[in-house]
Amino acid sequence: MNDPTGLSPAAERLSALRRELERRQLDGFIVPMADEFQNEYVPARAKRIAWLTGFGGSAALVVVLLDRAAFFTDGRYTLQAKGQLAGDLYQLHHITESPPAAWIEANLPVGGRLGFDPWLSTEDAAERYRQAAKAVGGELVAVEANPLDAIWLDQPPPPLAPVVPQPLQFAGESSADKRHRLAKDLAAKDLAAAVLTASDSIAWLLNIRGGDVAHTPLALSFALLRSDGSADWFVDPRKLSPEVREHLGNGVALHAPEAFGPALRALGHDGAAVLADPAGSAAWVFEQLAAGGTRVVRGADPCQLPKACKNAAELAGTRAAHRRDGAAMARFLYWLEGAAGEGALDELSAERQLAAIRAEHAMFRDLSFDTISGAGPNGAIVHYRATPESNRGLLAGSLYLVDSGAQYPDGTTDITRTIAIGQPTDEMRERFTRVLKGHIAIARCRFPKGTSGAQLDALARYHLWQAGLDYDHGTGHGVGSYLGVHEGPQRISKLPNAVALQPGMIVSNEPGYYKAGAYGIRIENLVAVIALDLPGTERPMLGFETLTRAPIDRRLIDRTLLTEEEQAWLDDYHAQVLNALRPELPDEAAAWLEAATRPLDAGD
Repeated sequence: MNDPTGLSPAAERLSALRRELERRQLDGFIVPMADEFQNEYVPARAKRIAWLTGFGGSAALVVVLLDRAAFFTDGRYTLQAKGQLAGDLYQLHHITESPPAAWIEANLPVGGRLGFDPWLSTEDAAERYRQAAKAVGGELVAVEANPLDAIWLDQPPPPLAPVVPQPLQFAGESSADKRHRLAKDLAAKDLAAAVLTASDSIAWLLNIRGGDVAHTPLALSFALLRSDGSADWFVDPRKLSPEVREHLGNGVALHAPEAFGPALRALGHDGAAVLADPAGSAAWVFEQLAAGGTRVVRGADPCQLPKACKNAAELAGTRAAHRRDGAAMARFLYWLEGAAGEGALDELSAERQLAAIRAEHAMFRDLSFDTISGAGPNGAIVHYRATPESNRGLLAGSLYLVDSGAQYPDGTTDITRTIAIGQPTDEMRERFTRVLKGHIAIARCRFPKGTSGAQLDALARYHLWQAGLDYDHGTGHGVGSYLGVHEGPQRISKLPNAVALQPGMIVSNEPGYYKAGAYGIRIENLVAVIALDLPGTERPMLGFETLTRAPIDRRLIDRTLLTEEEQAWLDDYHAQVLNALRPELPDEAAAWLEAATRPLDAGD
């Protein structure tokens, strides 16, 4: 919008939003980083926080009052937010240490009317805001039209990418079989249907993929899974080809998105019980169910857990994807060593080279997220995104952190490597090795069935804690099968999580260390949970299979800090990397890989 006041764009947009709130007789408004489907990564139309504030990360929430505003994000983005938020427009808060609901209760005027878009907040989140407003005699007001959208005059249109079938050879189970498997559980619980609003759940259930969200093959839509195994899919028909319609078959009824609300209200006509997820579905969904008199059973999305437990075909696909991606990484690391030695390399040129190498493969579909390419102090910004303004050279004596991944039709990859540019300092090597020890502890861990990731998290941090160090992000997140690079319900984290790790789940193993203003370290592989057949055990035991295939920089390892078992693990891992990737590499890169993966006791 035009700037008639001489204010910065962020200041003018905030002022315009406040004027719109006053016009609607609202004392404040909540702006989540969300779309109607509660995706982590959202299409351009839903990047309201980016437009309002200039912040470019993927996790944030803003609360705007008429006289103050607060910006909330997590530990991955606090440094980035400090650099991107203009002036003193927003009070910056760590979202877990200073939750939005507590701030609302402390700052909303007595009796204030706090607006929110019921499409953009989950039912659980809306209830927290409602109770916070109520504590000061205020009211949470659901708006019919988003006031921020009213001032965003050039807001992009909704995406309309085509839908494609996910072949059975990669899915491993037909959509009909999945629907009937889940429907049996609904029927056993006397549930007539389940409301599905998570785009990855629908993609998994219907064996389809789309392109509505950057780097994640999602088709934005809604669905109802019924207890007889049939489904109703609410999707823009312009996204569907005859091939997709044939793929879906007679068990999936197609409807326009506008029919979703009436369908939700109609569920209550016969008094049947319906499952809906208050932690993952918009408050609007629950409003519609209540308006129809539906008996709502609040519970988890029934697709999330079975989607997380990959079948044999999906695991075979992800192994193939990681070999393919590992070969691309090895070629990149070989190139990087030569190019960095010439002294002319920077973050953006390295990022472009890695993307170009990946894109050469016929099965490459997209990156799985925006590459984090951080040199020196930029590597300490956990989810850094290089720009022409922030772009740094890869200078001798520094560390370079690159966190990247790709989407292939048979799997999703995510890998982080920290590379020494020239000679690292003793401190860099000591801290890298402590991170590596935590990484190895997770990779080697054996644990009884029923163990959650929260119970394993301390293993990754132990050696950092002994030196008074830590990192402010989770140790592991779930990863999809040609779906989201972040998926639940499993994770390895300090945060409470009762979901047990189960065979077939894929999680990342990514401890790190970040010295603000200096450098960042992270070592990330993806691992699959596997059942172990161990002699003498008294209960079923599980462990991890490391999927990622790429060398870990030996120049950054202080061998004196590793135990014999840790060194043996690393040598064995590097042997696996060499065996898997050598046939895929040209001769010069293969020779480099042989040197990069030689046993630690072979010296430098």
